[in-house]
Amino acid sequence: MAVEVERDIITLIRQELPELVRSDPEIRAWVLEIAGERFADRAQTEGRFEEMLAELRRDREEWNRRWEEQRAESERRWAEWERRWEEQRAESERRWAEWERRWEEQRAEWDRRWEESERRWEEQRAEWDRRWEESERRWAEWNRRWEETQAEWNRRWEENQEQIRRLTQRIDTGITAIGARWGIFAESAFRNGIQAILEESFGVRVFRYQAYDHTGEVFGHPDQVELDLIVQDSTLIICEIKSSMSRSDMYTFDRKVHFYERQEGRRADRKIVISPMVEERALRVARQLGIEVYTYADEVPL
Repeated sequence: MAVEVERDIITLIRQELPELVRSDPEIRAWVLEIAGERFADRAQTEGRFEEMLAELRRDREEWNRRWEEQRAESERRWAEWERRWEEQRAESERRWAEWERRWEEQRAEWDRRWEESERRWEEQRAEWDRRWEESERRWAEWNRRWEETQAEWNRRWEENQEQIRRLTQRIDTGITAIGARWGIFAESAFRNGIQAILEESFGVRVFRYQAYDHTGEVFGHPDQVELDLIVQDSTLIICEIKSSMSRSDMYTFDRKVHFYERQEGRRADRKIVISPMVEERALRVARQLGIEVYTYADEVPL
């Protein structure tokens, strides 16, 4: 309740006090007295305001003086900067003009050198074209001559090969004939020598067996069968004397022995092959068939 009364009083004072101050001198004096304890009066306020204005004026004059000095210094510096800028610009323009002059001289020199290089290049290219055409002409001529020479060489080579083939054939035929004759002569001479030695020195009978195989048992077709027989007392040795013995020759000799044994009813005690040249495969067949093989006459045991 007291709070509401106090609030009402404050509201009433706020509403009535301004009018009372204007109309009632005593109240106005009382209010001024109370306010004077905390606030200066008009005279004091105006004095202080004048002091502030004087101080502001002094500060403004000092600021103006400093500003003028700063402006003068800035203008001096700006003038110095403009002077230097002008000097720098003039130097830059001089250097730029010098650079442009040198560039033009260099460009003119490069143009001259480029034209000289192009001229030399054209001359060199023309020379290369000429040499290339000359090389192609010579190469074509060389190819033509090479082809002609190659054709001639091929023709001569074929002629030489044909001559060599004919000569080789003649040599082979001659060697074959000589070999065949030599083999026949060697077989006959060796056979005659063995016969003479065995018969005259050791009393052994040596003779040539010949019979005709009508059924083709030995050769697969009817043909004459010949064997060399060595007989000593009751011992029968059947020999094959040839200049060379192959695997098939060894099988043929074995069939000839069997043919003799069936025809004559007598079994051979030994089967002997005497030849200076015997194939390795023929030796293996001889071991399988029980055939004795001697490549030298002095190896034959008596």
